Amino acid sequence: MGKIIFYEDEDFCGHHFECTGDCMDLLCHFNRCHSIKVESGRFMIYEIAGYTGNQYYLKEGEYPDYHCWMGVNDAISSCRHIPMEPGPFNLCLYQRIEFGGKIMDLGEEDCPCVMDRFNINNIFSCNVRDGNWIFYENPNYQGRMYLMRPDEYIRFSQWGGRTARVGSIRRIVDY
Repeated sequence: MGKIIFYEDEDFCGHHFECTGDCMDLLCHFNRCHSIKVESGRFMIYEIAGYTGNQYYLKEGEYPDYHCWMGVNDAISSCRHIPMEPGPFNLCLYQRIEFGGKIMDLGEEDCPCVMDRFNINNIFSCNVRDGNWIFYENPNYQGRMYLMRPDEYIRFSQWGGRTARVGSIRRIVDY
């Protein structure tokens, strides 16, 4: 398991809460989150309890204020530990909901620009066969993030997407 520490104030001050795994509702442990230390592992943190809202990927390191993880405010309400799997990595992307339309496979490589690679901007459904991935709303790993764990996602709303726009895709590996 990993270890993440949430602090109510900037620069790792104030009341804090240590977590070693998934937590669906952090609000019973603190009111706000201004800084975070990830002592080990990888985590996806969420603005809303129940693993919803904006998502932010954090690896080992120190985040002295919420701007360091690209947060727009101090609202962190749930987190997921992301197990590090040695591989393989494989996912199948679809141009339409319910696995319809053009089919695109992605394996042991990241995709900095979905448009350049597959000539489309929107991914409406996805089958993550192996590995953990992050979808980014914009090319070059920018914008909103979405954790993609092994599962079948018949429409983009299942991974938390507000739209079907996927600009880039990255494997979660130990780098």
